[in-house]
Amino acid sequence: MGAPDRATIFPALAAILAGAGATLALLLAETQWHVAVVALAGVAALLIGGRAGFGDAIHRSVASHHRVTSATSWLAGAVVVFLLREHNFELLMLCTVMLYVLAGLGLTVQFGFAGVVNFAAAAFMGVGAYTAAVLMTSTGLPHLVVVLAAGVVTALIGSVLLLPLLRTRGHYAALITIAFGILFRTFLEVNDTLGGPQGLKVPGLQIFGYAFNEAIEFDDETEWSFYTAYAGVFLVVLGLAYTLVRRVERSWMGLALDAVRLDETAASAFGLNGAAWKIAAFSFGNFLAGIAGALYAILTAFIAPASFTFGDSLLLLSIVILGGLGNPLGLLPAALVVVVLPEKLQVIQEYRFLLFAALVILILLLRPGGLMPRRAREYFPGRSS
Repeated sequence: MGAPDRATIFPALAAILAGAGATLALLLAETQWHVAVVALAGVAALLIGGRAGFGDAIHRSVASHHRVTSATSWLAGAVVVFLLREHNFELLMLCTVMLYVLAGLGLTVQFGFAGVVNFAAAAFMGVGAYTAAVLMTSTGLPHLVVVLAAGVVTALIGSVLLLPLLRTRGHYAALITIAFGILFRTFLEVNDTLGGPQGLKVPGLQIFGYAFNEAIEFDDETEWSFYTAYAGVFLVVLGLAYTLVRRVERSWMGLALDAVRLDETAASAFGLNGAAWKIAAFSFGNFLAGIAGALYAILTAFIAPASFTFGDSLLLLSIVILGGLGNPLGLLPAALVVVVLPEKLQVIQEYRFLLFAALVILILLLRPGGLMPRRAREYFPGRSS
């Protein structure tokens, strides 16, 4: 029994190595042909693997060895960051992808687990970003405390929408979040205290006296990009957030959220408080979005109302849907397609968005559930029948 059990880990390890290799290849691709080949090969591998049943094997492997696969994923991410240590632009894109995945985890909890539609994810990132900017420039709080405070403030401000959201459903609830996003941007543009349309500068990250905006120098000839340190911190934050979301999904809390999403009336008949679970999911999702926004502000060193538009909210939502609604594993490949691909195709200017849109439509036509659709829930994950 021991040998076969150990053998089941290989699908997950193979998927992790393939994902790390594809990420490196896409980020380091320089010519348009290389970018196109890597992108098409990656998408084709996901589509063919899904049709051939490899997705089920990977899902079972991850469920059976979640601790080992989590540690391996962190190690693979660290290796990717190390190999990109001297590439400024590639590391910046990788950091941006990780922040989009972090915000996507919040949307996954809201939309994928609890069924709460949120078209203002970028606005909530903006709340976290502006909170971090104000606290870092006006107080002497440690920057780690500032990042956590930005998440808490975002969750509290999001509670303003809870009453109208709980009183409406479907399209009407979506309209409420859209209205909030518009109001938030308008508030920023007319508020001179927060910089108005010109925005605000944000200091660089400092942890225990170490300034992250300084290049990492070992000697006169060896110098790493300062984005390496940012990427390392973002990797740790993303790993912790992903682990927490996975634990919520696999627990009785995830089961309750699924019940509320699928049929709130039936869930209430069995004693579940649908409103309370929606409040918890919405607040937790906004907390993650606020942290992502705070880290984004620190990374870019500048924020403005134009950084958090309705179009950015649609971009985040498209990542969640394209990756597979409710499946956190699908966020990374979807974010690479949505964030990195248009940047790598800048040579063809405005046509790059046409090709990107065509690729997204093609993926959803061939795989309506997304690149990595969420599997049917196991009520006792990891327990054999």
